[in-house]
Amino acid sequence: MKMIKNLIPIFFTAIILFSSMGIARAQTPLSPQAVLNTFPYQQSADANAALTSMDSWKSADWKTFFKAVEDTAQQTSFTYALHAYVNKVAQKQTSKIAFIEILSKQLKNTKLEYAKILFTEELKLLSDNSLVSARLNILPTQIILARNENKNVTPAQLLLDLQKRTETTLNVLEKKNIIWQASKISDITSFMFIENFLLDEALKTNAAAALARLALTNTNIRGAEVRSILEKSLPLIRGEDSAILVPALTAHLRKMPYDFGFVSLFNGKDLTGWKGLVGNPISRSKMSDTALQAAQIKADIKMREDWEVKDGLLNYKGNLHGENLATIKQYGDMEMYVDWRIQEKGDAGIYLRGTPQVQIWDTSRREVGAQVGSGGLYNNQKNVSKPLVVADNKVGDWNTFHIIMKGDKVTVFLNGMLVTDNIALENYWNRTLPLFIKEQIELQAHGTFVSYRNIYIRELPSNEATTLNETESKEGFTLLFDGTHINEWTGNLAGYLLQDGALVVNPEKGSGGNLYTKKEYSDFVYRFDFQLTPGANNGIGVHAPLEGDAAYVGMEIQVLDSEHPKYAALQPYQYHGSVYGVIPAKRGYLKPIGEWNSEEIMVKGTKIKVTLNGTVIVDGDYAAASKNGTMDHNQHPGLLNKTGHIGFLGHGDIVRFKNMRIKTL
Repeated sequence: MKMIKNLIPIFFTAIILFSSMGIARAQTPLSPQAVLNTFPYQQSADANAALTSMDSWKSADWKTFFKAVEDTAQQTSFTYALHAYVNKVAQKQTSKIAFIEILSKQLKNTKLEYAKILFTEELKLLSDNSLVSARLNILPTQIILARNENKNVTPAQLLLDLQKRTETTLNVLEKKNIIWQASKISDITSFMFIENFLLDEALKTNAAAALARLALTNTNIRGAEVRSILEKSLPLIRGEDSAILVPALTAHLRKMPYDFGFVSLFNGKDLTGWKGLVGNPISRSKMSDTALQAAQIKADIKMREDWEVKDGLLNYKGNLHGENLATIKQYGDMEMYVDWRIQEKGDAGIYLRGTPQVQIWDTSRREVGAQVGSGGLYNNQKNVSKPLVVADNKVGDWNTFHIIMKGDKVTVFLNGMLVTDNIALENYWNRTLPLFIKEQIELQAHGTFVSYRNIYIRELPSNEATTLNETESKEGFTLLFDGTHINEWTGNLAGYLLQDGALVVNPEKGSGGNLYTKKEYSDFVYRFDFQLTPGANNGIGVHAPLEGDAAYVGMEIQVLDSEHPKYAALQPYQYHGSVYGVIPAKRGYLKPIGEWNSEEIMVKGTKIKVTLNGTVIVDGDYAAASKNGTMDHNQHPGLLNKTGHIGFLGHGDIVRFKNMRIKTL
């Protein structure tokens, strides 16, 4: 475990920052898990609150905290938190003595080699002040970046500086240092920046390990591109790091949600995903489909005159009569990162939901009020329009926005500084109307040259409950799950969790087990959406009692990634949608892994019909099908049941469900 000893100097570099921080008393102590979620930290205030909370922990809290070292997915966060707290208590004799006692007890009881080495190193630091000085003396020399003289440099600004640094000639050691510094910036922008180093033979191992740690410590770093990068990184992780990171990353990829991940709005090559501007949201809504299509063709031609992709940058050429560039896709609640750079007298902006705008301009243009800085909601009249602070870099340097929009409220960070704080964006096109729920994002054309890069966006899950559509409501359907609670269900509640409006099997709590409706149903139409993970296995219980194997004491409709190679030897009655052991389903109608499928199960008497993504894959009579024995040659007494519960039948795999609704017949 030489790895721990190698990591100590690196971690120590980060945590000595606390010695110069004033520790503020947290109003409400954070739980051990909340503290772990804070590290590796981005904001000093969050870290201070976490460390102060640890001062007030009881023995049960410490027990929970130290248990985390056994979880490979949390070992990085645990190590950072422990290092930081050791540094804090080392400054006060009474606190130091008390924590030495706690840590000594943990060292005595732990059986984990990683923990033994880590705790021993920390006890050495607490017991001998000379070791602190010694470690400071052996710290590697750090490369000084252009802006490092500013002690208040934000992580976002540091990343901009690191990107600028890579434009110069660097040796391998300097590049490794850049990877290490970028790995402490826990967001999608640093992740995508580090991914570039995977192509360098001398750096790919460092980059792969850094990418793994970023993904493990920030679960919002996700999406199809992220998954692909992590899968590419997995075999590149080498040496001592692999013992912890490889199994942790493998488990993380298995659990990583497919929804609400980041996507690149700009691929660095062409204008894929973008279109020319046609009118505004209100004028477009009044156009016929034919008229809109014709106008879009003209707008796309104009787009190619005004916008270009050059050297990996998305540029507005500065045409005086140019038009905005718009996303093809519409967005509602979202989180967005975008780098931008203007020239002297530059003026631009980001339209949200087709509405102006998060302002970009040259702050020297005092004649138009630009001295207030960029990042404000320029067109607001009633609500705040000016940014809180001026955070712009000098003209010609890159800037970065982090924009968060929920409902009509907008928050903007410019170069890591909060400039717009949860302010409602007004509907510029008709101020008597509320803001549009979903609309396109636009990059404004305002007659001056502007460049963009690193544009990443993720849609945010809604906290609002799912409702029935008008048709299903009239037909008599009722909701069994609205995305906010599982009050209609009973059984192994711990084996399923709520995540982003979906019900997710939680294998960490056993196999997931069975979850049943509280009510029993006889004849019904049951509709639901589901999302499989590779090789996943689940099932829908029908006419099931609350005890016993539902596939036999009731009926089980297969929910299965039956196209996965490990199921090559399946029997026909085991394919997805089959009445298990009784009636086989047609194959070939599942959507690709990660996409949502829609299914309907109709039971009336002994007849059953299963419709998958609009195609009927089962249409039969289970009484007739089992009259001379079942296909699997097993006893299925549940086929005689006239009523029973509907259930999810977990088999230890992650499967997601949503939009469950039912109509009794």
